[in-house]
Amino acid sequence: MPPRAGIDLGGTKIQAVLVDESNDVLGSVRRPTPTSGGPADVAREIELALRDACAGERLDPSSLAGVGVGSPGTIENGNVSSARNLPGWEGSFPLAATLEAALGCKVRIGNDVQVATEAEFKLGAGEPYSSLLGVFWGTGVGGGLILDGRPWRGRGGAGEIGHVVVKLDGARCTCGRIGCVEAYAGRAAMEARVRRQHEEKGRRTDLFKLMEEHNRTRLTSGIWARALEHGDTLASAAIERAIRALGAGIASVVNVLDVESVVIGGGLGVRFGDPYAKRIAQEMQPHLFVDSRPPAVHVAALGDLGGALGAALLVAEEGPPPAAG
Repeated sequence: MPPRAGIDLGGTKIQAVLVDESNDVLGSVRRPTPTSGGPADVAREIELALRDACAGERLDPSSLAGVGVGSPGTIENGNVSSARNLPGWEGSFPLAATLEAALGCKVRIGNDVQVATEAEFKLGAGEPYSSLLGVFWGTGVGGGLILDGRPWRGRGGAGEIGHVVVKLDGARCTCGRIGCVEAYAGRAAMEARVRRQHEEKGRRTDLFKLMEEHNRTRLTSGIWARALEHGDTLASAAIERAIRALGAGIASVVNVLDVESVVIGGGLGVRFGDPYAKRIAQEMQPHLFVDSRPPAVHVAALGDLGGALGAALLVAEEGPPPAAG
């Protein structure tokens, strides 16, 4: 069987992988997600990332068995809408058709966090369990669900843990609503808040100096990690606030679904690893109704490649591409 490709389309990076029929990675390439422009510009960067990956293996994209893309937003019939963490993504854009025309092979689109959750279930930390909640802590906070061994997508909007309300009349979220987990723990919301505290209130931080020193245009997971290593008090306070929100939000979902396991992924989740996963578990504990039987909490075993591997699994599935929100 020819290789398959998987694309993880995130707010800060586009990760492309090539895999064989055993889901072993043959090659991978990462490119930054555009910070300006619109959907067509993002689609072009996806194309270039995949062409780079194929060039490393001396392949033409048209020879692939197919390409799967895990994208933020609402997915329907290969079209992507409401992808708020991507530049200029207004309305609906035919991402699958655009990439098929550019690459010469079939393209399937799935929701980014749901395909990453399914990858952890099939190939990673979720393998021992029949039910799990995937929590992807990065630019935003996304979630995916496996119930009784099967993906649960609801009517297209299941798993949106980032928009569980953890504080009435709380902080405004990037979605426009009030008090969501993402308003406290999403990297974009965290950056906006610390920037206001630094520029308007004079709070000292090395975050933006580190960002410039490392030629970044945003506060990436690596910048947050370096600031914590430097003992940056403003960064530490922002991360503590995020962990409290994550603990309350995840516990609320567990109280409804009683899943066996929680898998923490995403740029921040993977970068911070086990110590922070344990801290999130500790913050969950006071909010759990059945506190004597908490779910197992793991860091995503597939790391940064989980989303792309999950996207590649879309090509191996039969039937129409899944709609997800």
